[in-house]
Amino acid sequence: MIQPADLLRETERGLWCEPGGFFIDPMQPADRAVVTHGHADHARAGHDAVAATPETLAIMAARYGEDFCRTRRSFGYGEAVRIGDVQVSLHPAGHVLGSAQARLEWKGLVITVSGDFKRRHDPTCAAFEVVPSHIFVSEATFGLPVFRHPDSAGEIEKLLASVRRFPHRTHLVGAYALGKAQRIICLLREAGYDAPIYIHGALKALCALYEDHGVTLGDLRDATLKDGAGDKRDFAGEIVIGPPSSFHTSWARRFADPVTAFASGWMQVRARARQRGVELPLILSDHADWDELTRTAKESALEELWITHGRDDALARWAQLEGLKARPLSLAGYEEEDD
Repeated sequence: MIQPADLLRETERGLWCEPGGFFIDPMQPADRAVVTHGHADHARAGHDAVAATPETLAIMAARYGEDFCRTRRSFGYGEAVRIGDVQVSLHPAGHVLGSAQARLEWKGLVITVSGDFKRRHDPTCAAFEVVPSHIFVSEATFGLPVFRHPDSAGEIEKLLASVRRFPHRTHLVGAYALGKAQRIICLLREAGYDAPIYIHGALKALCALYEDHGVTLGDLRDATLKDGAGDKRDFAGEIVIGPPSSFHTSWARRFADPVTAFASGWMQVRARARQRGVELPLILSDHADWDELTRTAKESALEELWITHGRDDALARWAQLEGLKARPLSLAGYEEEDD
């Protein structure tokens, strides 16, 4: 009788598919890797062969250089390919551009690995697709019932309302460079904000990559002092987006009495906002909240739910109460880039 571990099992290097001869999002260099998305905790350089969506491969090349692996294999959403003895297909995860769930089928057994995912509206990437499977391997970054994210449009309106209220101040928005920054820009455009948006230099390459893949971001400009003389009034009333790490550098001190904002699902935890000195917390996450996690488990896990990085205990207990077999996996090394 076929056991799930015959198809997929956890190892110190990540999830290993024996009949396919590949890892999924391995944390160390591997001979063959299927990569779910381009965030650095899932997509690492140094593999011999990488299979992923075209967008994820482009992101890896932009971040690590064209020689990030020896060979690469690109396949689009829903396209089934054979790797070893396993039929593999990738399906939208709704996390960032090119993000995918990896569906594995072997001898009638189907296991789908979610990678990171969300089910909220995001104009920068394909929407999450339900993939019913015998076993669904889910992330659980926000796997506690307290995490129920508010409407994204409402959070963007909080930002715009602050801009209207404080036209003499720069609004400095901290956002992760891949995915979050581009999503905020697009949500601002959807809300009718057509003014230039200023970005930190660390965001330029990835914003250009998004544009190259058909994501329209509008008028983006460098967040550098316009006259070269240090006049902070240049950015009064403007929105400036940068990576959170830049807030602690001299770059952030060049703006006019900045309103410090930070976009993250963790901004629901007031203590985290206070610790970061955030004046305007924006609860915008690229991960599923509790309701999205449980809804997806109901729709995707036909027999069993495996849970990777995050708050696995609460989600496992919920599954058991729902009559669904659940198993937390011991996988280390996946950071919460939403922090």
